[in-house]
Formats: sequence, structure tokens, C-alpha cells
Amino acid sequence: MTTPREFDIIVFGATGYTGRLVAEYLATHYGPREDGPTWAMAGRSLAKLEEVRDLISAPATTPLVVADADNSADLEAMCRRTRVVITTVGPYQLYGDKLLAACVATGTDYADLCGEPVWMAEKIAEHHAAAQASGARISFSSGFDSIPFDLGVMMTQKACRERFGKPAPRIRGRVRAMQGTFSGGTAASLGATMKAAAKNPSLIKVLRNPFALTPGFEGPDQPSGMIPSYEEDLGKWSAPFVMAPINTKNVHRTNFLLGHPYGTDFRYDEMTLTSPGDAGKAAANAALEFMKNPFGSKPPKPGEGPTQDERENGFYDVVFVADMADGQRLQYGVKGRFDPGYGSTCRMLSETAIGLLACDKPGGIGTPGSFLGEDLVKRLEEHAELTFAVEV
Repeated sequence: MTTPREFDIIVFGATGYTGRLVAEYLATHYGPREDGPTWAMAGRSLAKLEEVRDLISAPATTPLVVADADNSADLEAMCRRTRVVITTVGPYQLYGDKLLAACVATGTDYADLCGEPVWMAEKIAEHHAAAQASGARISFSSGFDSIPFDLGVMMTQKACRERFGKPAPRIRGRVRAMQGTFSGGTAASLGATMKAAAKNPSLIKVLRNPFALTPGFEGPDQPSGMIPSYEEDLGKWSAPFVMAPINTKNVHRTNFLLGHPYGTDFRYDEMTLTSPGDAGKAAANAALEFMKNPFGSKPPKPGEGPTQDERENGFYDVVFVADMADGQRLQYGVKGRFDPGYGSTCRMLSETAIGLLACDKPGGIGTPGSFLGEDLVKRLEEHAELTFAVEV
């Protein structure tokens, strides 16, 4: 961006469930402050924007921008006013095309919460070169999917290089504990992806391919993460993890974009841990069944999500187990306070956008890890109540 912009950040979709949480976080932690970013709220309805502004106790002077996700002129005019756009308007495969194109065309940085790998693969093919040319940094998956996992693997590999002198060829990401709920937006995104795959079966190959976001590079066969198993070193059963299909793809894209610091032979999977014994085995098998229909017969509607108490009392605890070729092993933990999908995600998304303001990396379609790396780890530890630490 060579011309000055009116705002540092615009939150697009501020009247939606997650967008409101992002705006509330910015209002509470960064504004109005002379040393904080300048930011505005955007959405289709001025009346609803005013209502949300008052609901979150943002200053009456908080700028409001009216823009429609289906109006390219609106979106391009909005993008020209800001350095970074945060968008929570999903499913992105239904509502994200025109905003992404506007950001690329105007050289505006972008951060979203996308967990839709088919759409992401399409946009990489369509816009990556143009984003490199315009300088727009496009950061997909800047929330619970996939920051704790993307950065967790990055920091685990750093610890391996420091301890063993080289990266681990194999890392297991294991969710030890998590308390949180899904929102209607998450359910809608998964539903849209499944409908698209039903209409076009070729998309199933993209969903199943761990290297779907690394065009031109196919790494080694990866562990499936779909078969419950007992892990001797952890003393627990492991089961399929619902976010693994998107997180693993983003981890491989970060490795790809950074020039394969984890190696071209890197293998990675994610699962969730249950407990030892027969009870743990039963829970692991139940988790496998859950993967077939994670939202049940009555999924939450868009705009719905966990209550404030549920967000504040949520948490997550993830361990990354690095297995070296000679049998040595290292464990690295990532823990977060607040409900992972919303209480913590609104913080991670906001801090990603603020980190992009100081980023000097070239443009393109990347990941939080490829653009911000350890700088984002520090931001999250300082501002978002995440912890990153070697354990064993």
C-alpha cells in the first residue's frame, strides 16, 4: 500500500455473532487509545451497526461503514479506506469471493476465519499471484482453526532444532482437553462444504488431500488421524478431531511457503485424546461416529453461538509430540483460555490483524504462521491469554 488509509482496521460483518465479538475486543482493549489502531465497523445495515456499537459500549464516535458482501463497488471503496480488513462474513464460499477480490485489487491486507479448504484452494489458484503483485497479505484461518496448531507446530520445530539440531520428521498434534461449543456460522460453513461436494464429487479429493493448499508440491503419505488407537507414550486413546482436515492443510501450507523448514518429508496429524482403558476406547469410537454428523439433527443457526459464561469458562489444551528418527521425543504444549471457537478466536483474529499492520513480508495468500510466525506467538501470549511452552 503506497497511499495513506483512513483506518488501520475495518471489521466487516460486525453485526454478526463473531464480528460483534471482534469489535467488542477491539473496543475494550485498543480503543479509544492514542497508541492503538484506528478501526471501524462495517456491515450491510447502518441501523444494526449503530445497535451493535451501543451494545458493546464502543464510543459513539466509532466509525461505521455500510457495505454489502454482494456489491463489488461497495467493497472496493471500503478496502481503499483501510490497511487491513477483518471479515467474519461466512460461509466464505458463499459470501467471500467479492471481498477477497477487492482486497487483492486494492493491496489491502485481509484476515478471516475460513475453515473451508475447497474454497481456499480455489482462491489460492485464482488470486495468489495477483496478491503478490498488489502487496495484499491474505491470511486465511486466523482463529482456532488454525492458529494454535499452525503456530504450535512451528514452535515445536523450533524447540526440536534447539534441542536436537534438526526438525522432527513426524509430529502428532493431540487435543488433551477442550471446552467450548459450535456457532451457527461454523455449522453453516460445514454444511455449505458438504453440499458443494455432493454436487461436485471431485471436491472430495481436495477435502481428503493433506497437500490441497500446496500447489505443485505433494509430500509423503500422511497418517489419516481417522482410526482410534491407543498411544502408549501418552497413556490414552486417541480419536478423530473434527478440525484436523483444515488444520493439517494449513500446517503444510506454512511449511511450503517458508521453504520447507520442517523438511519435505514432514508427516503430521491431529487427534483428540480420551482416556485409558475400555472407557477411553469407547469414547474414541464415539468420537469417530460424531465425525459423521458433528452438529446433530438440529444444527445452530447463523448468528447463534455460546453464551458469555460459556465463552469465558471455555478453554483448550493441545500437546504436540515430536518424534525424532532416532527415537528421541519432545513434547510442546499450547493452551488457551476462553471458548476456543469464539472467546479465544475473536482475540486471535484481532491480534492477527494488528500484527499485519507491522508485517513487512511480501503479499500473497498465506497463513498466520507464514506471515507473522513468532511475532504472533508473542502477541497472543501478551494479549490473548495463550501459552506456548516446551514440556518434556
